[in-house]
Amino acid sequence: MAELIFRTARREDVPAIVAMLLDDEVAASREPVAGASREPVEPTGEEVDAAYWAGFEAVDADPRNELIVAELDGEPVGTMQLTFIPGVSRRGAERMQIEAVRVRSDRRGDGIGRRMMAWAVEQARERGCRLVQLTTDKRRTDAHRFYAGLGFQASHEGMKLSL
Repeated sequence: MAELIFRTARREDVPAIVAMLLDDEVAASREPVAGASREPVEPTGEEVDAAYWAGFEAVDADPRNELIVAELDGEPVGTMQLTFIPGVSRRGAERMQIEAVRVRSDRRGDGIGRRMMAWAVEQARERGCRLVQLTTDKRRTDAHRFYAGLGFQASHEGMKLSL
């Protein structure tokens, strides 16, 4: 496999990131895009809803958030958002929250997700975080097995309130 490069997402990556976010039944059911099909978004960005552009700008401007792209042969093949959360609990520990982990559907099963997670955990260690946490939809049973295989423990019950 060619070298997998991890880098901060750029504006031109947004269409590919949105395509990865929408490329599964769970995400597609909660993120309808007006006028867009369920097919991957074209790289021109013409079909990307303005809300995604605003979200990118907000994440990009926030020093405690990093939108990451995993790039292979010059193309985005994975994405994840890393958020660094300061806290008082755990003796003032900073933690990393990993969200929106996606691997492009034609590259799933190639070990990219495993490499992405290993890279993210190393970033947390280098920053001095004492905990890495993530949530995953209860319907994603394959993801639960994947994260457990990496050493993550289902130690808490997460709750959300849609607004």
